[in-house]
Amino acid sequence: MRSPLPHRPAHRALRRTMAAAAAAAALVFAGFGTAAQADAATASSKATWTATPCATPKHKGELACDSYRVTGGLTAFQKQQAARTGVTPKAADAATPSGYGPTNLQSAYGLTSAAASNGSGETIAIVDAYNDPNAESDLATYRSYYGLPACTTANGCFKKVSQTGSTTSLPSSDSGWSEEISLDLDMASAVCPKCNILLVEATSATMANLGKAVNEAVSLGAKYVSNSYGGSESSSDTSYDSSYFNHPGVAITVSAGDGGYGAEYPAASRYVTSVGGTALKTSSTTRGWTETVWNTSSTEGTGSGCSSYDTKPSWQTDTGCAKRTIADVSAVADPATGVSVYDSYGVTAGWYTFGGTSASAPIIAAVYALAGTPSSSSYPASFPYTKAGTSALNDVTSGSNGSCTTTYLCTAQPGYDGPTGWGTPEGVAAFTG
Repeated sequence: MRSPLPHRPAHRALRRTMAAAAAAAALVFAGFGTAAQADAATASSKATWTATPCATPKHKGELACDSYRVTGGLTAFQKQQAARTGVTPKAADAATPSGYGPTNLQSAYGLTSAAASNGSGETIAIVDAYNDPNAESDLATYRSYYGLPACTTANGCFKKVSQTGSTTSLPSSDSGWSEEISLDLDMASAVCPKCNILLVEATSATMANLGKAVNEAVSLGAKYVSNSYGGSESSSDTSYDSSYFNHPGVAITVSAGDGGYGAEYPAASRYVTSVGGTALKTSSTTRGWTETVWNTSSTEGTGSGCSSYDTKPSWQTDTGCAKRTIADVSAVADPATGVSVYDSYGVTAGWYTFGGTSASAPIIAAVYALAGTPSSSSYPASFPYTKAGTSALNDVTSGSNGSCTTTYLCTAQPGYDGPTGWGTPEGVAAFTG
């Protein structure tokens, strides 16, 4: 399914780091096969995961998208609703959201006050491949449902451009990538409702074109750039670092990956904030929420690990990796505790529940936006390290994403660990310079 990227070894291909859990079993992509994942439904209350490609590569060197769709059982959000109302919701119902919404995410990460007062004038850029022709209208549906202020081209809040900055000459459309775009736009909105949003659509899903889209986002003034894609490492990565990701004064977030333990690029870039994934559930704790490492199976869970090529940044001091360690911070990514997204292009219009580190990357980009503009010479990836071990971050101390010889690289522990970094946001203090 995957072809090598141009200028990379034959084994190298970008891989989407999104896991999509659709609320309706009937919403399948025609023409694609499915393969059962681990954690098949052993009880009606558990979700059944089915993997299906959401797009085939259009050209040599492009990725094949992967999505995870709930085909049975209930999400964490639905279970909470059932406990509160006494009414068990339908597992397959695309008419209403079945994942966490803005209020849940803001509550979980101590952002309710910041989301209400911060973000005006800040621009979050979302970098994805191909065009979603329904991006603006789907975003409007999401924001209207949750009572968020309108974010449209007309009011200056939303803008969609190609990797060259054109608003009219856009890439070809792709139904699979439209899901990714909807997820990213909705998560940026959920966490920073007052932020402007810039969607930059790359011509294709190669590193070269996605990298050019990152540069375009920065040139258009975005100080927060979210990237929900990744692939295996190569010796070319250090040159990609300097060409596309070395932007002082800009918070660039990148998904850590969805394939379990193992390093990916561009999450391994020393210039970005690498974002891991958690399972997020309500609890009786003072916080009201609890998190563990997201790990559905041996092949589905948050990424982490040691880079083979990228130099360790000066602010990262763990001793188990000679080079860059993934991740820095984390946020919700488990599809079973996933987030609600509205999408209508190429499939039946409706509400889906999504997961994957494609959800956690835009969430963290939006937290940076709530925290305020980074100084012009700073590397915002370093900011959480200055608040390490404090109440500004929720330390995730349980769960793992696979097996490794250096335990903390794949297993959560007090303090820093690979799957969740220094933890998840508790307010914005850890994301300021």
